[in-house]
Amino acid sequence: MISKKDITKRFISYVIVDTESDPESDTTPSTAKQWDLANALVEELKAIGMSDVSIDDNAYIMATLPSNVNHNVPTIGFVSHFDTTPDFTGAHVNPQIIENYDGKDIVLNAAENIILSPDYFEDLLLYKGQTLITTDGTTLLGADDKAGITEIISAMEYLINHPSIKHGTIKVGFTPDEEIGRGAHKFDVEKFGADWAYTMDGSQIGELEYENFNAAGAKVTVKGKIVHPGYAKGKMVNSMYIATEFINSLPRMETPEHTEGYQGFFHLHNMEGKVEETVLHYIIRDHDMDHFKARKEVIQKLTDTINNQYQREVITIEIKDQYFNMKEKVVPVMHIVDIAEDAMKALGIEPLIKPIRGGTDGSQLSFMGLPCPNIFAGGHNFHGRYEYVPVESMIKATEVICKIAELTAEKAKL
Repeated sequence: MISKKDITKRFISYVIVDTESDPESDTTPSTAKQWDLANALVEELKAIGMSDVSIDDNAYIMATLPSNVNHNVPTIGFVSHFDTTPDFTGAHVNPQIIENYDGKDIVLNAAENIILSPDYFEDLLLYKGQTLITTDGTTLLGADDKAGITEIISAMEYLINHPSIKHGTIKVGFTPDEEIGRGAHKFDVEKFGADWAYTMDGSQIGELEYENFNAAGAKVTVKGKIVHPGYAKGKMVNSMYIATEFINSLPRMETPEHTEGYQGFFHLHNMEGKVEETVLHYIIRDHDMDHFKARKEVIQKLTDTINNQYQREVITIEIKDQYFNMKEKVVPVMHIVDIAEDAMKALGIEPLIKPIRGGTDGSQLSFMGLPCPNIFAGGHNFHGRYEYVPVESMIKATEVICKIAELTAEKAKL
């Protein structure tokens, strides 16, 4: 039985370490502080008895749990990332533990009147009677994806301490910079040596995903002209007004807050503006490749239209693809999804098979030759002050890892 006390202690030891990544950095990892947790994880993997523990010059961590059976078993892997999103601060995380949650409002921060309420976040009611770990309302929590790391290391420790559970060779990998779309860029798939893997990077208990968005980022730079406002008539060009034209010309209902399921979107996630220059940062997402290409064309055509309107280049745009839908790489090996589904059912968990409205390292790894579906890590409301994770969900995710390892060995014997 996985100890609630131990898994809580391990998780909190990770989230109190600031590992926020930086999209403006050219280094890997993108922030030096990611090394703090990375180096600690290396030592912990060694301490629990993992073999071939390594960390490379870019902070990619790998380790091996050797097979304890005599027959041939496919080598499987489990992957999580240790950075947290730059969307909201991950510094000075102060977790709160809510035992035996009663289904009512949770006061995260009385001084600032920050409330985690089931009236708004109805998923909370799924966890009445359970133990929740929340923020104090001033930071994110970091369950994305330190819950995944907690579960992988806890599962490896459990398997090491319970050799009666038979399994083949298991690889684990922890990556930096997933939150800025670069988590798998320097992942050495050949060195990892797994036939397939699973990212532990989903949300609600039961989630099992092998479809994700195609993704791109767009940087829109708008140029204006600044002159003294007292003498501005016919001369000043306010870039912020042109940027507003651009924003308002995109489909207003095709944004994250108005879409769900397979629906794609344009998401303006950051803007910086002065009269002389305004910069907009968008992410573009769609599950369907044709629709994804069309969305990029919409951005480009809008840029051309506004430039023609002003009869000069007032807007420049840079679009970079980030990752693609892993479905085409996973469907030919659907047995790897079936094993995960069987593991959940064996543990009394109802599998929730649905598309990821985002991406994981697994989407990139799948295109690098390592098919890699995604499994729940248990957290909710990622990337903000209302993030929380039920301890029982982390325990269940840990059990799923162990059961996948066991079922893979059993099926290989048949």
